[in-house]
Amino acid sequence: MREVAFCEYCMRENEYKVIEAKKISILKDEEIYHMSKEASCSNCGNVIFVSHICDYNMKTLYEEYRISHNLIEVKEIKRIIIKYSINEEALSLLLGWARETIIRFLNGDMITTSHSDILKKIYENPNYYSIVLQTNKERINPIDYNKSRQAVKAFLSKDITEEKIDAVIKYLLVRCEDFTPLALQKLLYYVQTFYYVFTDKFIFKEDCEAFMNGPVYISVYERYKTFGYEEINKDILANEKLNLEDVERNVVESVIKFYSCYSGKILEQMTCNEAPWIITRTSIINDDRNSIKKIEKNLITIYFKGIKQKYNMTNLLDIQKYSTDLFNKISM
Repeated sequence: MREVAFCEYCMRENEYKVIEAKKISILKDEEIYHMSKEASCSNCGNVIFVSHICDYNMKTLYEEYRISHNLIEVKEIKRIIIKYSINEEALSLLLGWARETIIRFLNGDMITTSHSDILKKIYENPNYYSIVLQTNKERINPIDYNKSRQAVKAFLSKDITEEKIDAVIKYLLVRCEDFTPLALQKLLYYVQTFYYVFTDKFIFKEDCEAFMNGPVYISVYERYKTFGYEEINKDILANEKLNLEDVERNVVESVIKFYSCYSGKILEQMTCNEAPWIITRTSIINDDRNSIKKIEKNLITIYFKGIKQKYNMTNLLDIQKYSTDLFNKISM
């Protein structure tokens, strides 16, 4: 694709060449070495302004500054929000900052050392965050406080009573490629269903809801909605212990093998072609597209017992036949 930009010397749009090299820039009265790009007009040879190249140079400058000063990374700030179930505005107010502070940092504004030190301490030490939350709870509304309080309490007791759904999420995050919140929801649903098929019990105590785009676990949705439909950063939980028993791990591996090969949108269509979701959605009064309703576990039980019998499922490899047939059905 031909790259062109306006040249103020030639007074017209021309093609340009890009040269990449190390550059010294000044940031906060400090010289910073960083990778830089420069666009030169192919016609007159003068350096010209190209917005995306300017953005690239600013990004590399900021990144080198962050590294040299050991500042918290944007992805770590996102993890704080997920980890403690607190939104950007509430976190800013909790820490006594302007309400848009965290949003500015997430959007690329350079963080100060003092702000970074506080956020790093919160990120690394849930007990410290718990103290901050209790001490400054009057700064945020009760709903935000209670939501975050429950999250931090659960996190502090996690080593003893970790919820099984959290352990499965960790495993999926480590093992899967091109991972989105949509795909995560559907894979969790199939872990739940096939664990039942082969053990006659459910691996998660949580119920899922019948959203318009298929089964959704509300707590998981709230945790990862920050990422939208972009790929989830897989190292969020990658370094934590994967607390799964052998049979649980085998079921998860089978779901990964036979379902993670499909995109989130394909998995959505698959779940929306199965009776538990269809029956639940059709029971919603007035066909309100925005309404949600719990998918009862007995619907999952009845449907997937039938699937087990129909496909003569005696081992985990038998899942492939059903997943393939379902994919072929929605592809017709």
